Amino acid sequence: MYASPLTLALRLASTVGKITVSILLLSVASCGKSPAPPSLPASSGLSAPIASTTQLAMLVARLSGSSEVPPVNVGGAGTANATLNISSNVLTWTVTYSGLTGAVSGAHFHGPAASSENAGVVVPVSGNLASPINGTAALTSAQASDLLAGNWYFNLHTVANPNGEIRGQLNVQR
Repeated sequence: MYASPLTLALRLASTVGKITVSILLLSVASCGKSPAPPSLPASSGLSAPIASTTQLAMLVARLSGSSEVPPVNVGGAGTANATLNISSNVLTWTVTYSGLTGAVSGAHFHGPAASSENAGVVVPVSGNLASPINGTAALTSAQASDLLAGNWYFNLHTVANPNGEIRGQLNVQR
């Protein structure tokens, strides 16, 4: 089976956690290694391509009632998948869930806190809170550092569990 360079870079991103993606003309190279620019004939009228490099950190959290502090006995579960652009500190996320006791009344990123602690809201999530929840936020450098250190969690709240129904600690995928 043939995999394009872009597919290979995305597979690395999901397993390595932090990768450098270099886009050069139509090729993608991972881990900071860029191929030499292709030579263009002078008669082509094209200039040499410009390379762009972005570092991404892939994060995931498994959401459950047992991860709440204190634990909540519910049947709901979910997953928060997030990507942090290290260069711009822009966080992008998709959260999916099912089996909650009712509609989601609040969704937030909390921190800094260990998995056994509670913390204040760092990034509130607004808009449609039905699964899947998608969003983007710009973080400060301090927030990005706390997130990458594993000191943030994602929490979904319902009317039945206003302090949180399911929660999960965000960890960089390695």
